[in-house]
Amino acid sequence: MEQIARVLDHFVKELFPDGAVLRAELLRDGDDPGQLTVRVFIPATEDLAAWATVHRERMDELRRELSLRLPSARLLEFTSDGPAAAVISMPDDGSLAAEQLPSRDIAARALALLRENYVFPELAEQVAAAVETRLAAGEYDNLDEITLTELLTSHLQEASGDKHLRVRLGGAPGPGRRDRGRRPGSPDGGDRAEPERGEPADREARRRKMRQVGRLDNFGIHRVERLDGNIGYLDLRRVPMPENAGPAIAAAMELVSGTYALIIDLRQNGGGQPAMVTLIASYLFDHSTHLIDIYNRKENSTTQNWTLSYLPGPRLAKQPVFVLTSKRTFSGAEEFAFDLKNQKRATIVGETTGGGAHPVSGHVVGDYFTVGVPFAKSLDPVTKTNWEGTGVEPDVKVPAADALATAEKLAMEKIQAKKASN
Repeated sequence: MEQIARVLDHFVKELFPDGAVLRAELLRDGDDPGQLTVRVFIPATEDLAAWATVHRERMDELRRELSLRLPSARLLEFTSDGPAAAVISMPDDGSLAAEQLPSRDIAARALALLRENYVFPELAEQVAAAVETRLAAGEYDNLDEITLTELLTSHLQEASGDKHLRVRLGGAPGPGRRDRGRRPGSPDGGDRAEPERGEPADREARRRKMRQVGRLDNFGIHRVERLDGNIGYLDLRRVPMPENAGPAIAAAMELVSGTYALIIDLRQNGGGQPAMVTLIASYLFDHSTHLIDIYNRKENSTTQNWTLSYLPGPRLAKQPVFVLTSKRTFSGAEEFAFDLKNQKRATIVGETTGGGAHPVSGHVVGDYFTVGVPFAKSLDPVTKTNWEGTGVEPDVKVPAADALATAEKLAMEKIQAKKASN
């Protein structure tokens, strides 16, 4: 629910002009957990009635989007933080009920996509059968959208052991749209197959828009700096698309290129794009290196990922590298640690990672939900193994909170040993 609340808050702020809205909150009814309220706060200095006159069209659009995408949000309220603040209530009038897919149908369609696309067909059948038993028992009936996605995801992961397998509400409504039609959500961590309504149809224009959104968190680059002793430090919170984030990553690597050692912090990184894993890893090798193979079930093909021959900027092929991990490190971030550990190019410091080695594709379910289905598996080129279910074991096991200090100490020891040998 917290993630949906953050997405909702972001959408509402983009739908209305700058400064018109302070925040949006998502509240669950204590007496009826299946009902939600969305409460939008405007500046206390505004007269609510006058504000509503100016912004009525956007208020109506928000009500419509909630009715379609979050039907359990039966009540939309506009108010302020002022004492005895006025409230404008906009309940769902039920006019869009025919466009809302029942929870049973959402679950059934998700299972059909699982059977069609999951990387392990036999396991897909077992998982689908287990969830169908729950479906027949009515466990998914009359649930609000958030509860449905959380419960269905937990059952899918329980039956499969695959943390990548999940159902979620589709991407946030596109702000500022005037097209009243329906639109699909977007899959986790990847490109959408087609533009959402209100977005540019041209692929390059959509890419520019995605790049603008990525800049809001600097493409996951949380910190890049030189620590004491001329140790480079890169704190990366996600693994972004190279088409969008390539220049930012190149700039970060340029900043640490003159350091004596490099620490890459993935303790809060939940993954992302395999192509970016290859790009960043390429900076750490001075020769062509076979990093990983990815087997695609539907295509029955294997793609080899090798380091890149060309990079925009200098390589860091001689510096000792330390990768920080935690139990939250997942998916593409795990692949980075896995690749460098197997190539003996980095020392992994921290905790065992989350254990998700299967690349995922997102599929639309009923327009406003997506199911993330692992469609491929990552394999070490030599051992043909991966980290699914086990995680990547660190070379130096310490609590995540102690990983940076430990890596700094190890880096200084390497630096001093090299100076002594010279």
